Amino acid sequence: MSVATHSANTYLRTRVMTASREELRLLLLEGAIKFVTQAKEGLLARNFEQVFQGTDNARNIIVELITSVQSAPNPELAEKVRSLYTFFYVRLTEASFEKSIEKFEEVIGLLEYERETWVLLMQKVASEKSSDEIAAPSDPDPVAGRAGPFSVQG
Repeated sequence: MSVATHSANTYLRTRVMTASREELRLLLLEGAIKFVTQAKEGLLARNFEQVFQGTDNARNIIVELITSVQSAPNPELAEKVRSLYTFFYVRLTEASFEKSIEKFEEVIGLLEYERETWVLLMQKVASEKSSDEIAAPSDPDPVAGRAGPFSVQG
């Protein structure tokens, strides 16, 4: 293993271990895009080992995306998201089996759209959180028995 590869792996490991749940989902989406692109490029180069590896890695990531969707806040939305990821999985399998550049490109496009949507959601939540923190009154004297800013949302 080269020094550059070792450094990249160490960086990625640190990034994953310190990421929030939202950032982990973003990393998964980025990984899926990377591996589907790898599979498509393998097909263009007629490197079927690369097609298999890219497809297999992307499918593993998509399975992780499916299983990590939590139902608790909104079961109907969670089921729709799982269905969307299941569609990605099926379409990716079809692309690999049929050796279809068009289906690989379709999955890449859908994953990129999902990634962009996730980034926008993360930005909106961060913006709302910072607005709430600015608007919340701070307690200049916590010893006086008054509670400072508090959120039940975590």
